[in-house]
Amino acid sequence: VAVATAKAAAAAWRSASPDTRAGVAAEILARLNAASFEIAHAVQHTTGQPFMMAFQAGGPHAQDRGLEAVAYAWAEQKRHPGAARWSKPQRKGGPLVMDKTYTPVGRGVSVLIACNTFPTWNGYPGLFASLVTGNPVIVKPHRKAVLPLAITVRVAREVLAEAGFDPDVVLLAASRADERPAPALATHPDVRIVDFTGSKEFGDWLEDNARQAVVHTEKAGLNTVVVDSTDDYAGLLRNLAFSLSLYSGQMCTTPQNILVPRDGFPTDQGPRTADEFAADLGAALDKLLGDPARAAATLGAIVNDGVLRRLDEATGLGRTAHPSKGITHPEFAEAVVRTPLVARLDAEADEKTFTSEWFGPVSFVIGTDSTTHSLRVLHDTVRRHGALTASVYAADEAALDAARATALEAGVHLSENLTGGVFVNQSAAFSDFHGTAANPAANAALTDPAFVTGRFSVLQSRRHAPTPAEESSRV
Repeated sequence: VAVATAKAAAAAWRSASPDTRAGVAAEILARLNAASFEIAHAVQHTTGQPFMMAFQAGGPHAQDRGLEAVAYAWAEQKRHPGAARWSKPQRKGGPLVMDKTYTPVGRGVSVLIACNTFPTWNGYPGLFASLVTGNPVIVKPHRKAVLPLAITVRVAREVLAEAGFDPDVVLLAASRADERPAPALATHPDVRIVDFTGSKEFGDWLEDNARQAVVHTEKAGLNTVVVDSTDDYAGLLRNLAFSLSLYSGQMCTTPQNILVPRDGFPTDQGPRTADEFAADLGAALDKLLGDPARAAATLGAIVNDGVLRRLDEATGLGRTAHPSKGITHPEFAEAVVRTPLVARLDAEADEKTFTSEWFGPVSFVIGTDSTTHSLRVLHDTVRRHGALTASVYAADEAALDAARATALEAGVHLSENLTGGVFVNQSAAFSDFHGTAANPAANAALTDPAFVTGRFSVLQSRRHAPTPAEESSRV
């Protein structure tokens, strides 16, 4: 029913110009911006994000990503002129002259399958890229995070109706806990575009089975940090501790594997072995999260029982360098809040453990033979299992050059020597790509031209141009 309804609403929207569609999308974003606090509370209480993150990432930052998709989609549709006159000289008589028009046309019904953790930040790029390229969109929210996208769909439908379009250009397909409509939606023969953020298993299934559609996926990966050396050890520890703690590690960009030469690396505070580094990182976590109110404002709450089960299982891995503990939320006493667990592993003995994804507040300090060994582990794990982020800490330019070359070969974005107020978890619209499509963690990047060009085709019509005499007679 949803697909048929969206398809019936498509004609007038498809016929509108890219300028008109971009204008409607911009108005939707402006009204979502005005509703940022409402959306923030909806995000907080459906995802467990701390309020400040729910406001920033769920509101203005998500809207930034939506606006970025609008800009890319509009620009790519304007790449070709709307009309052109073509001529070819002939040996006899006048030239051949043709009038040609070029019209960007959407592929068809688009389905957005959203995630539990970041329903708007991860959802808005696909929603607005499809809309501006002329496609109706069915929004399928995660069953535990319906409200933020329900508000979004309500606003979009109001704007569409006011602009004279059928509001069914945007539909909400919510489901009960016992329903699984996403596979049927994604593989419906009239669905031509699918956007998905979530598990590797379902993302792989979509790529294999939704053959009738252009499929954009962001899945999971083994985000990795390589530590070679540093001239700001305290800043490194502060930055990493916050990166591991932010939203209890329930971000697709949170570091999991921290590769450290087991026998030690140089710092401005003297050499540190892998064991000493793990202990120092645990101390930095305790300092950051010592005050319950501050800790809750950073950690938020655990999003679902699966994360808790994974965290419990991780207590038996390797040697625990920093145990996870529960914290009572000062505002919401029943919220489930946990600090990060850091386990000490070895690159040779524990490969099976750290080459699996442990989504949530679980990270590993992994001892390696050397930085060269660390970079080899980074390359091999990212190529095989994917990653959305990679980081390196190195005071030596040669080591940084080697890390850059490794990241380019592995197909992952790299952050270098983050010791201040920017963290590897963060991705800014109009500045940072999110995902690369160059490793298994995602087959698309937010946002580049490839993210939008598959959502429409440029169709042409052509006819013989009128002769000068015919043009004169018309005048």
